[in-house]
Amino acid sequence: MTDSRADRQHLLRQRLQENPLLTDHELASVFGVSVQTIRLDRMSLGIPELRQRVKDVAERVLGVVRSIGTQEIVGEVIDIVLGKSGVSILETTQDMAFLRSGVVRGHYIYSQAESLAIALVDAEVALTGLANVKYRRPVKVGEKLVAKAEVIRQKGTSQVVLVVTRVGSAPVFRAKFVVFAIDPERADRPIKEAVMTP
Repeated sequence: MTDSRADRQHLLRQRLQENPLLTDHELASVFGVSVQTIRLDRMSLGIPELRQRVKDVAERVLGVVRSIGTQEIVGEVIDIVLGKSGVSILETTQDMAFLRSGVVRGHYIYSQAESLAIALVDAEVALTGLANVKYRRPVKVGEKLVAKAEVIRQKGTSQVVLVVTRVGSAPVFRAKFVVFAIDPERADRPIKEAVMTP
């Protein structure tokens, strides 16, 4: 019994190092034990609950973002490689939804994706010049949105960023953003005039 507990805790630590976003319920399902057992294992290993793990990862990651203030990002950025890719999560709450239907308002979903796309740009200032968006299905309060962004094309000061947002494995939103690095001293001009000069 002690060996299996020690083995499980070793694997639990490994799993959470690979993916700190796993919930206690998901871990309980993976290991075939109760949620309470997972909580006890986490406590004995000194591993914080999900909310704290997400916060810790986000604080480490956001140190590299230049183009947008951390308080302006919608959701928690948990992984980012400037100019390449990034991941953010957004826990949806009642205040984000329409009262009658409990469906999350589209601008929250869009804002998570757009702020992640802007965060990928390695510049002092970046702005969206064009967006092509598709909402795939309604998102209900309490669902966790995981947005994954990838720079699919780059030309001069512009980047085309593809963002796909999922709930679990189901895609709920997809967008392509054309994001421009902007010269901060020319930010009041039209985007074509305000872009950085190489």
